[in-house]
Amino acid sequence: MIIFMALPLLGGAYLTWHIWTLLPVAPVWRCLVITLVIGSFLMLFLNFGRRFDTLPLPLASACYEVSTSSIFIMLYLVMLFLALDFGRLVRLVPRSWLYQNGWTAAIILVFMVILFVYGNIHYNNKVRVRIELPTEKKLTHEYKVVMMSDLHLGYHNRRKELARWIDMINAENPDFVLIAGDVIDGSMRPLTEERMAEEFHRLKAPVYACLGNHEYFSGSPEAQQFFRDAGIHLLIDSTAIIDSTIVIIGRDDRMNMRRKSVTDLLTSTIHHPQSTIHDPLYTILLVHQPYDLDRAEAAGIDFQLSGHTHRGQVWPISWITDNIYECSWGNHQRGNTRYYVSSGIGIWGGKFRIGTQSEYVVANIIPTVGDRKGGLGKSPSR
Repeated sequence: MIIFMALPLLGGAYLTWHIWTLLPVAPVWRCLVITLVIGSFLMLFLNFGRRFDTLPLPLASACYEVSTSSIFIMLYLVMLFLALDFGRLVRLVPRSWLYQNGWTAAIILVFMVILFVYGNIHYNNKVRVRIELPTEKKLTHEYKVVMMSDLHLGYHNRRKELARWIDMINAENPDFVLIAGDVIDGSMRPLTEERMAEEFHRLKAPVYACLGNHEYFSGSPEAQQFFRDAGIHLLIDSTAIIDSTIVIIGRDDRMNMRRKSVTDLLTSTIHHPQSTIHDPLYTILLVHQPYDLDRAEAAGIDFQLSGHTHRGQVWPISWITDNIYECSWGNHQRGNTRYYVSSGIGIWGGKFRIGTQSEYVVANIIPTVGDRKGGLGKSPSR
């Protein structure tokens, strides 16, 4: 933990030194640039302390965007200077390139602008992921389901953006919608002031969701009230039955140390008034964080939807999440259990996707006969 806390400080010091030695301007202007860079990062702690809630909404949104974007900008600047320093070490980069050099500074600035403009455009392009979920269990018909996670509604993803997502969902004409947690980013203030709950009432299909860790950050009682106001069926260690053939199980987030096990939740569906022993239900598990995937397999779950990882949001953080989780993004399978871990339709912090994507999933649950199987790899099918 101490190492992770020290890394931003070391990165800030490393970046400060490079900016100071690179810019061919008077010391007062170098100090100004360094103050803007470091000050933007330090503003992040005001966000964590909910200090932006006292500001007018447009100003609070701007402060949020600047402070959270600074993390990613500083990350790429540090990586860029590390690459240049390595080039110096192996004598591919002349020393003059990094000392009082306006051309180098200009090239770095242009590169960063192009990179993050691309990252923002790529974030705003929501990728439609198509999957099929064949099953031999008895269904009344084929079901079309829109699935998503990590909306992170708040200062950066506001009502106008939510309205665009609602239109995208309605255009699919689904039978129902599943959301795997983190509907709320942090502060409830922007959701309340913009009356975002009203936007969900435009959906033409029922919505089922589970809690994510950010619902706990925002305050669980307030978050649950938002779900009620939005007309979303919030499943907290509980289940819902659709047409007596599909059961949706919502498991509480692991922030709740006393949440029920997958096995207990599945067992409870046997005693559900709409369930029958003769016709086993197709089981869908909603759980925000994709840990312990073996538990869904052991319990006999047919399909699990999760989110949380964002797949790191930007490269090379995606490499880290790929190594932390058994599946950090996309399709996965263990035994007879299918999984999809979404990288999220929204995002936390700066609106940049570099090497990852913002997405929503359109799934068809298809009743089959015989031995048709839905084998797949780890990459999403389109």
